[in-house]
Amino acid sequence: MTEISSDIIRGYNDTMILFLLRKEPSYGYELSKQIKTLSEGKYIIKETTLYSAFSRMEKNGYIESFVSEAADTGKKRTYYKITEAGIRYYNEKCEEWKLTKEVVEKFVNPDG
Repeated sequence: MTEISSDIIRGYNDTMILFLLRKEPSYGYELSKQIKTLSEGKYIIKETTLYSAFSRMEKNGYIESFVSEAADTGKKRTYYKITEAGIRYYNEKCEEWKLTKEVVEKFVNPDG
């Protein structure tokens, strides 16, 4: 099975993370598992990539972090939640993706 190059998808890591955080706050390991599952194993986000995205998005005000005890283990974890600015950014990235997909498809269409 071919995996997606991290260079290709780098610009949309934030979008994927924010998509998941729209549902509920979560922590890094759980988000990476969800990304792998939703992509059917075609994209596995590296831990360093994930935490770089958290840092960048928190600095930009798109997410907030908080420490809480995990319900299953009682272990303290850093959770992330989306902010109003993060929701706006997510919506902008979705619009950008539509345009990007429209343009790129013109060049990868085998019938073109």
